[in-house]
Amino acid sequence: MTKLSVNINKIATLRNARGGNVPDLLKVATDIQKFGAQGITIHPRPDERHIRYQDARDLKPIVYTEFNIEGNPQHNFIDLVLECKPEQVTLVPDAIGAITSSAGWDTVKNKAYLTEMIQEFQRHGIRTSIFVDPINEMIEGAKKTGTDRIELYTEAFAHQYSLGNERGIDPYIKAAIFANELNLGINAGHDLSLDNIQFFKQNIPGLLEVSIGHALISEALYLGLENVVNMYLQKMK
Repeated sequence: MTKLSVNINKIATLRNARGGNVPDLLKVATDIQKFGAQGITIHPRPDERHIRYQDARDLKPIVYTEFNIEGNPQHNFIDLVLECKPEQVTLVPDAIGAITSSAGWDTVKNKAYLTEMIQEFQRHGIRTSIFVDPINEMIEGAKKTGTDRIELYTEAFAHQYSLGNERGIDPYIKAAIFANELNLGINAGHDLSLDNIQFFKQNIPGLLEVSIGHALISEALYLGLENVVNMYLQKMK
């Protein structure tokens, strides 16, 4: 079974836009788990524009499924992960100020650095994953770092699928087969949605986990909006 880890960055974005604690990030994380999700993902960035470092600390005791912290292992990120000891850390090569993730690691060029980071997290009992494009050279490079898993960067697939091109999944199938041969666990994320997740899941062998945030939260707004509007109307009768 493929596990669903819900990225709650957008909940923090909404909270931070107004100040205060609405929506309540901890309650949302608790509810998401209660609704059946098997994990909570956060991606703190150095400017803390959505998830704050303190959020990671506050979430640790209430995430009883699987806690996944994503980010570029620089600045205070390493210390935060070692303090919180999530079940999984996902290394993502985000530039400072990046709006969202835009590429996987060059695992060949960054082999020494990634190997050092992987070993540090694994020494503390934290499962590791490296964000990569569906390119065999990069997957092989990830294997050489000693990582437990890779996370396939799925934006290209999602874009092609939205255009009606189902062949856009072909590189991901080949990448998954190769990763399985190397005994690497496979996660996936970025632009996966209700529209494309079933097709992706059915075609990717050995898919262990998907991390979905922006689409899931947006879909929740659409699918829940009518209900909330009508609840207000009922209150005002």
